Amino acid sequence: MPIDSGKKQSIYALEATNFFLADVQTGLGPFLAAYLAGTGWAPGRIGMALTVSGIITVVLQTPAGAIVDRLRSKRLILLLASAVLAIGAILLSNTTEPWAVYTSQVLIGGAGPFLAPTLAAITMGMVGVTLFDRQFGKNQSFNSAGNVACAVLIAGMSHWFGNRAIFLTAAVLTIPTAIAITSIKGEDIDHDLARGCAVKGDGKEASAQVSIVKVLLGDKVLLVFLGCAFLFHFANAAMLPQLGEMLSNGAQATAAPFMSACIIVTQIVIMCSAPAIGRFANMRGRKPLLLVGFGVLPIRALLYTLTHNTGGLIAIQLLDGVANAVFGVVSVLVIADRTRGTGRFNLVQGSLATAVGLGAALSTTFGGKLIQHFSYRISFLSLGAIAAFAFVLLWMAIPETLPRDNQQDQDISNAISSQELSA
Repeated sequence: MPIDSGKKQSIYALEATNFFLADVQTGLGPFLAAYLAGTGWAPGRIGMALTVSGIITVVLQTPAGAIVDRLRSKRLILLLASAVLAIGAILLSNTTEPWAVYTSQVLIGGAGPFLAPTLAAITMGMVGVTLFDRQFGKNQSFNSAGNVACAVLIAGMSHWFGNRAIFLTAAVLTIPTAIAITSIKGEDIDHDLARGCAVKGDGKEASAQVSIVKVLLGDKVLLVFLGCAFLFHFANAAMLPQLGEMLSNGAQATAAPFMSACIIVTQIVIMCSAPAIGRFANMRGRKPLLLVGFGVLPIRALLYTLTHNTGGLIAIQLLDGVANAVFGVVSVLVIADRTRGTGRFNLVQGSLATAVGLGAALSTTFGGKLIQHFSYRISFLSLGAIAAFAFVLLWMAIPETLPRDNQQDQDISNAISSQELSA
């Protein structure tokens, strides 16, 4: 039976929301380190500023997931978070005084934790368990397309109007983001599906939520996977900002275009590969993909130490695209596997984001201190060693998590059929 036009509209609006939210976040992310370095901030101070946002993010990630599980007004969550990001962007555009930079980082760090779990929850609530892999991969593709579009836009804006225009652009992009969010119909989102509950097809109530302690502490595989996620981002997060800092010293005018080029390469890889990753993970499993994603990270770190040629460094970002495409899609699928039927999907997503945020926050400080006391080369090699350890831990301790039948626990009346999704 063909999908009704209202449901299609909500799916298209969800994909547009992923696109435009990526625009906003790109304007506030990797460009900041190069921007501050170009205005005279030392690497150690830049690392501390980025860490402030990371700490706020770490503190709020798991509570944010629990809030998303409980609240039905998921579109409102996205709207409020987008507005807070816009305020942070406007602050950065006005001044690089420490009070403004740190205040903006608190706002950005406070809004960010609500975005990913809410988007994933809306996706699960619209398409159900068996089609989540496929639609989530498509969402990531739209997210990466937004990153590419924003990177190109920011390169042009910074060239013509200066680096402050980067953050004004991010603020303006919250307008189409809000339009896309409000185009998602609330009635198309099944609240019980959105939090990972099994929904009965005979009119009975959804299964009760499993206790938080049992979900988070009773699953050893899940705990080890969260540790792997922490190590992955501890190794990964500082690499691109450090690269921007290294190449912006004495060349402020070329910093933003170079960062745009790096982001474009990475995001094109994600955009092209994310849907295929979702399909492959559904058919062949999660672990082979994860091993590839974790395995390219130490190689990337090593290659950064072998050349300072701009073209070569941009080409190395292909590996960044592979690593982030795999992790961005497959890590959430692992969480969906381990929380199926518990009603705690978004809370555990928040725990994953906590591990990611903690790793990223410590990464920027760790990398900044190594640069300050030793060199960029030592920093990259140290991050690569951590990445290699993460790969070994994943290989030895994490089994395949894809259920053998990969079927829904119960018949879900509001889920879209495979034919409808591809229509």
